[in-house]
Amino acid sequence: MTGVGLAAARSSTAQLAEVIPQVDDEQWELPSACVGWRVIDVVAHLAALASEAVDPPPPDPSLPKNRERYHDLRVDERRGWSHAKVLDEWRHSTPRQLDLLAAAQEPPGADELVEVPGLGTYPRHLLANTMAFNVFCHLRNDMLAPDGPLPFTLPEPTDGQVAPAVDFMLTGLPQMQGPELTATVSRPLVLDLTGPGATTVTILPATGPDGHLTVAPGADATTRVHSTALDFIAWATTRKPWRDHCRITGDPSAATPFLDCLNII
Repeated sequence: MTGVGLAAARSSTAQLAEVIPQVDDEQWELPSACVGWRVIDVVAHLAALASEAVDPPPPDPSLPKNRERYHDLRVDERRGWSHAKVLDEWRHSTPRQLDLLAAAQEPPGADELVEVPGLGTYPRHLLANTMAFNVFCHLRNDMLAPDGPLPFTLPEPTDGQVAPAVDFMLTGLPQMQGPELTATVSRPLVLDLTGPGATTVTILPATGPDGHLTVAPGADATTRVHSTALDFIAWATTRKPWRDHCRITGDPSAATPFLDCLNII
């Protein structure tokens, strides 16, 4: 199961809990590095995810199908809330979300497939990695300096925090953009990530007209994209330009269309 994902979710959540008391009212209102969201809106987003995990809302066909627009909607619903109310929701729902993710590591439900609207289908135990990714990415990239506005520091990211986040990203990569991203991969290419969270995988083209690209462990192509795993979290979510953080060896034309299109939510 994904015990490492649960541990990573808990670790990054604990670090966010350490940062929150240091933020004053003016800092909560500063623009975060997540375009259109203030710092308090980033926490509102995480609180909304936690609340929906604990108490899922009924299906509503009128809600946006695009996952990013859905997240914006949930944040917008909380824009009139006080800082204290947002933080109270996060403090109330997050521990319960972690408890649910812990229970999801146990059979028989751990391998049950769960659809996350707009993001794809995942084994239930991997939802812990989803939270690990969300909290780590928003805290480290959107809230804290140097990219975010908050002048606080945390210990350097560990492999235990980064690897589960990257694991979720690679699992979601073939699903989130579907045919749009699949169309950019006509030849295999290797993604070689180093540092904390290091891994090497091969992106394989679809085998048929209705198929999706696949992600396989190991290096099985002559064209390679080299990056740190930490940078991958930033550029693969389009927070930073991939050209500033990647080195391509082999044939750039096999990798550039994929890199230009990739946008993990």
